[in-house]
Amino acid sequence: MIEITSEPIDHVAAVERVRSPRAGAVCSFLGTVRELTGDLKTAYLDYEAYPEMARKKLAELEEQARSRWPIIELAMVHRLGHLDLGEVSVVVAVSCPHRDEAFEACRWLIDTLKEVVPIWKKERRADGTEEWAHPGLTPVKQEGRGHTTCNLPTASDLTDDHDRS
Repeated sequence: MIEITSEPIDHVAAVERVRSPRAGAVCSFLGTVRELTGDLKTAYLDYEAYPEMARKKLAELEEQARSRWPIIELAMVHRLGHLDLGEVSVVVAVSCPHRDEAFEACRWLIDTLKEVVPIWKKERRADGTEEWAHPGLTPVKQEGRGHTTCNLPTASDLTDDHDRS
């Protein structure tokens, strides 16, 4: 199950969806909106995406993970839009015959998702500043403007010719 949604994520349903009598292990990861990033207090996050490419990349990650581990069921759901503190932004859940495989697959999926899937978050801080964040992007400080920007990739940067995975 791969989903990109603007609705709250039902993480319990995602985990239940991957449970199977054939699996001895279910591993899940929940990404949530935290209050502090370093010493900076977060007010809320805004997530944006290139949805068509994000779905394609998530499908590629599923295919790669299934080729590496004996995954029985898999769920990856990412939320877009405005998220308040404590809300779930992403869930990854996998079921496998054994726990080591489930842990490894889940860890690889969330780490790789954050690196290659074109989903970006803007951290809105309590002090009024903001910053775009994505693991592949280098922040650029905008002096005197109260915020930081990143050089976001263009649509052509995200095509198969420029595949980052």
